[in-house]
Amino acid sequence: MKTLPYLFIDEFFTERKNPAVINTNPSNAMRFRSKIVMTAAFSLLFTAVAANFFKISVLDNKKYQTMANDQHFGSISISAHRGSIYDANGYTFAKSATVYKIFIDPQSFQEDMKTLGKLIEKRNADKANGTYTPVYDEEGNETNVLPASTDEFREQAATFLASKLSVTADKVKEAMDAEGRYVEFKTQIEKPVADEIAEFFGDVGFVSVGSVEDTKRYYPQNELAAQVVGFTNGNIAYGIESYYDSYLSGVDGRTVSAVDSNGKELPYRYSKTFEPKDGSDVYLTIDRELQFILEKRLQEMSVEHDVKNRSCAILMNPQTGAVLSMATYPSFDLNDPMELADDGMLLRKIFTEKKIDNPTEKDIEEYTPEARERQWKNKCISETYEPGSVFKIVTAASAIEEKTIDVNKFSYNCEGFVLRDDGTETPLRIDCHEKGGHHVQDFKTALKNSCNPAFISIGESLGIEKFHQYFEAFGFEEKTGIDLPYEMDGDIPPLKDTPERRAMTNIDLTLSSFGQCVTVTPLELITACSAVVNGGYLLEPYVVDRVVDSDGNIEFKNERTVRRQVISEDTSAIMRESLEYVVENNQTGNVKIKGYAIGGKSGTSQRLSEMDNTLDENKQENAEIQEYGASYICFTPADHPNLMLLVLADMPDTANEQYYGSKVAVPCAANILQDVLEYMDKSPEYSELELKNLDIKIPLVRGSSIDDAKKTLLGLGIMEDHIVTVGSGIEVVEQSPKTGMSISKDGYVYLYTEKGNTTDPVTVPDLTGYSPEAVNQTIYAYGLNYVSKNIVGDQEDAYVESQSIEGGLMVEKGTTIEVKFKAQQFND
Repeated sequence: MKTLPYLFIDEFFTERKNPAVINTNPSNAMRFRSKIVMTAAFSLLFTAVAANFFKISVLDNKKYQTMANDQHFGSISISAHRGSIYDANGYTFAKSATVYKIFIDPQSFQEDMKTLGKLIEKRNADKANGTYTPVYDEEGNETNVLPASTDEFREQAATFLASKLSVTADKVKEAMDAEGRYVEFKTQIEKPVADEIAEFFGDVGFVSVGSVEDTKRYYPQNELAAQVVGFTNGNIAYGIESYYDSYLSGVDGRTVSAVDSNGKELPYRYSKTFEPKDGSDVYLTIDRELQFILEKRLQEMSVEHDVKNRSCAILMNPQTGAVLSMATYPSFDLNDPMELADDGMLLRKIFTEKKIDNPTEKDIEEYTPEARERQWKNKCISETYEPGSVFKIVTAASAIEEKTIDVNKFSYNCEGFVLRDDGTETPLRIDCHEKGGHHVQDFKTALKNSCNPAFISIGESLGIEKFHQYFEAFGFEEKTGIDLPYEMDGDIPPLKDTPERRAMTNIDLTLSSFGQCVTVTPLELITACSAVVNGGYLLEPYVVDRVVDSDGNIEFKNERTVRRQVISEDTSAIMRESLEYVVENNQTGNVKIKGYAIGGKSGTSQRLSEMDNTLDENKQENAEIQEYGASYICFTPADHPNLMLLVLADMPDTANEQYYGSKVAVPCAANILQDVLEYMDKSPEYSELELKNLDIKIPLVRGSSIDDAKKTLLGLGIMEDHIVTVGSGIEVVEQSPKTGMSISKDGYVYLYTEKGNTTDPVTVPDLTGYSPEAVNQTIYAYGLNYVSKNIVGDQEDAYVESQSIEGGLMVEKGTTIEVKFKAQQFND
């Protein structure tokens, strides 16, 4: 190995030590620049830290304080009591009752178990030493009995809670062993069960299993007004429950507890409770009794006519917009909204739409959720249909207002059909329901006859733009603004072409004139017709009268709200008079009740929007696939209406041509209005003709002399030869009909003057299908009486649909049979 010479090494180090040769120290300039850079860097860093500190401590203080609190505090929600929903008279539609959440504090439970173990050990020791002294109650039963061991109590507690809360014992044991201070077993527990649980654990001194107040929603009226009231179930909400949720829900309270560094809640003495604020109560304009009437009659109509696509009805005050009742059939139980209506209507409709002829169990399972969704929706506001001839009310009012017709000079000769050019080789033929034509008619007669050709001429007199303008003015292209969710609006072809649709044509105008080619919701239609008869004012309908908070203060109140005036009072007066004329001159095809001035119009529309194709290759209607909407609208009193009723049967059975509005909707509307007027105690005002034909209510004459009894009855208008005395006595000991019963003006009264000779039985004849004249002749020949509430005078084109006492039964002579007539003709 070679080594370097010592001289060389020494020289090397000498050079390294010599500053003149290599100078590794920084210069003053370099030192200055370094100081500048370091100072700038530290300044930037300090500024960033200071800015971030300012942002955290000042700007984002609340955010980080909340985050800190979340780390240091745990909380348990205390549900506010949801406000109640009441009808117009204070009957409860929805309410919240107190229930309980059952919970366990696992850490505290372990401490309770340790304490219990010590007590058991002491008891066992006392027993072993002979110093144990049991305590007995007044009945001699030992109190404060401890279990044999903590393991035994654990099993007993798990079994007990599992049985009371309908959970598994394993779930209970899992909660007992969990980390933390709060595990929820079950919610919505009724008070008796919560009390049993408290007593069970209280007997052994446990504080680790407890309860917190909660609320549960109940619907005391069950299915009544279900689609209006709606329900709340988790994230699902419909009806009033949804629309007024911000008022009803209130503000939940909380119990806030401190937690340790590991996030475990500290004992409950380190907690604070913030009480919940209960929700406000909602008072409806809907009357429970009126609602019951609508739903009862809708069900009768729907079952009788096998309605396929639900039925609905609305009763409202056309002067204010307040809805007095609103019903959809079938309804559903608000306490069990997941259950489908029993009649299966909704599923059958879906299967028809899906072209499923023989549905399987799998089909039923697949489409039940969709049927359930439809069931919850309010047909009055969430579905549209072609209004048919009822829409002639709007067409007529628009033409009168625009002066495109003069009602005093209007004349139209109906030949039974019209032909219109639809751009093809063969003109479109539109028939009148009267195949032979109505011939020459004035305006009121054309309205009474519901003549399609006449109203085509009226609609065409307006022209497309004006017709469209009034369709919009009457509110059919916008939501009514009712205080309910999921409202739809109507439809009409647009004035100009759009990428989606062609513009309205003359053929569209022709069809729209009598209520085809346009769609509306039932609520839109009754709101528009209310404007026609209330002086021309389009109102905003509402179902809630007021909202009252938990302190009794009125938070919100609905009042009459005018959206706009569509027609003048003069036009409105003409329409009221004309629609009353329709009823008075076609009583069998309308709702006519003695003593009440009523205006109305029936309608039968093809449900074109529900069908794929309505015409065959020869432009003839395919009768096998036709579906119809049968409807009727009426109002009373005719001169200043405060009641307006709309009834719709969507797709009734078409067999035997029983699908017309006058066949389906009119009888239902008649029953509804009769019941409504009676319930509301509306006093009748009889016309001269009605007074002449007025039924006579029989007074009490039993106990009077024969002469006095005859004098009383003659004074009521009963003919002398129709007062029949039975027996040779001088005093009336029995009478028939009984006191308070009514008879027609031609009826008979039987006065019995001898005891033991006071019954004279006769057989009731079967009057089904009889005309009024035939009933009049037959009933008196049997020695009976009758009254009819739904027609006045002799209507040859009506027939008996039902009678109050079944044919073949034996009754006393003079008994009154109530006869219900039905119309044979239909002018829709």
